[in-house]
Amino acid sequence: MSWKEKLGLVHIYTGNGKGKTTAALGLAVRMLGSGGRVMIIQFMKAPDVYGEQKKIKECGAAIESFGLPKFVHGKPDPDDIEAAKKALQRSKEVVSSGEWDLVILDEICVALGFGMLDLSEVRELIEKKAPNTELVLTGRYCPEELFDVADYVTEMREVKHPYQRGILARKGVEF
Repeated sequence: MSWKEKLGLVHIYTGNGKGKTTAALGLAVRMLGSGGRVMIIQFMKAPDVYGEQKKIKECGAAIESFGLPKFVHGKPDPDDIEAAKKALQRSKEVVSSGEWDLVILDEICVALGFGMLDLSEVRELIEKKAPNTELVLTGRYCPEELFDVADYVTEMREVKHPYQRGILARKGVEF
């Protein structure tokens, strides 16, 4: 049995602490270094804004970003919801295709938490995952109902963060 035939588990990186996307990207680099194919679909992140977007392509991963160039605070606008639904549709195609060894759905849990996606559709996406595709879901607010369909659940817990002292997101560190 090849190493790729042993793939197929589901990971969740959630919680209010920093490092969820960073952990997923670390796994992407590990997969690429092992010769695997990686696809990253970003919910709620605009293209060509975040430091990882350009560099991960240079490493050999595919990445598609479906967010708008603004943050969602409180109730999402209809255009934010539409972007999230487009990302979900693309995710369904990618996750079930069997073309990728690792698929990362970055910030999908945030989209769920803001009510932009239906939990039953995300569960269905997981159930229809290609058998040898490793799947990672990231973001705050992951509904605990998804924990039972995951093989790994990691919760990042904020203990201390510079934001508490008024230090805003810094290029190269937070974005």
